Amino acid sequence: MYTKHRIIISDSRCMDMIQDESVDLVVTSPPYPMIKMWDELFSSLNEEIQLALEKEEGNSAFELIHMELDKVWHELYRVMKRGSFACINIGDAVRSIGNGFRLYPNHSRIISSFRHIEFDCLPLILWRKQTNAPNKFMGSGMLPAGAYITLEHEYILIFRKGGKREFRSAAEKANRMRSGFFREERNNWFSDVWTFKGTLQALNYSGLRKRSAAFPLELCRRLVNMYSLYEDTVLDPFAGTGTTSLACIACGRSSIGLELDDAFKALFAEQAEAFQSQANSILSGRISGHIDFLKSYKESGHTAKYLNNPHGFKVVTRQETGIELFRIDDISVQKDMSVIAGYSSAGKSLSAG
Repeated sequence: MYTKHRIIISDSRCMDMIQDESVDLVVTSPPYPMIKMWDELFSSLNEEIQLALEKEEGNSAFELIHMELDKVWHELYRVMKRGSFACINIGDAVRSIGNGFRLYPNHSRIISSFRHIEFDCLPLILWRKQTNAPNKFMGSGMLPAGAYITLEHEYILIFRKGGKREFRSAAEKANRMRSGFFREERNNWFSDVWTFKGTLQALNYSGLRKRSAAFPLELCRRLVNMYSLYEDTVLDPFAGTGTTSLACIACGRSSIGLELDDAFKALFAEQAEAFQSQANSILSGRISGHIDFLKSYKESGHTAKYLNNPHGFKVVTRQETGIELFRIDDISVQKDMSVIAGYSSAGKSLSAG
């Protein structure tokens, strides 16, 4: 098995290079409207945004920015297959502008846009980012009627195009089985609250923004496993440092990333080339986590009754018997800066429990 990964330098408001209904999953985190670090970018897309910010018309700027993002969401609907999912990581913004401090609810505005485009809106996930400063606050300290809630979570919005994905052929059904996840992973991943640290990267790389709003590899990895199959194509229309594509390499999916900043293309290739060890560590972590689960499951008086066929370890449900995990054998960067990853089945060497 092999997967291919490419970063395309292009404006994601027009994805003419991507065919209709060719994408199996979207995982992305767009620039957050009304966060100051993105003012320059959004203003470059529409001069009316810059004018609204200069006039301190916060609500007008908020809506104008989202109208630019709406163009991306419409393109997603075109390129996504029927039954595929779009997962959007977004945070709300708080800002003092014009006549005072207020919240700009990015997540609800995006939900409204996706519903208008006729995506199915599904239950969302609250990502609670761990912080080392639990005593931080905004406003008047210990005096009432002047302080503000501290935002320590973001949203992972989940949408689907059309009805459920269908698996009709024997090959499709077999690939769905081998792409499965463990019962304990399901119980953890399909909770509506995720808690782990965010990612902040200071990029000392020629031509890059001084700061990247990268989201964690763990967040992408979960979503890719939850909503796609081996060899599916995953799209990130705001690729940035390429976290979604790295997660796809680890999970055996192909990927396409769109990015405005040409320097990120070389950075992704550099990161991917050095990613093999980390990706295989993620594989090992899934196995060790499952073995630990089996031990605790047995200690609690339960018995795992089924055997996973590709690897020989015990599993709790029949649906887990076909899960097949793949080790990365090679990651190579091509002349066009695309990346190809080659895999082999991890086999019986993973057997335990």
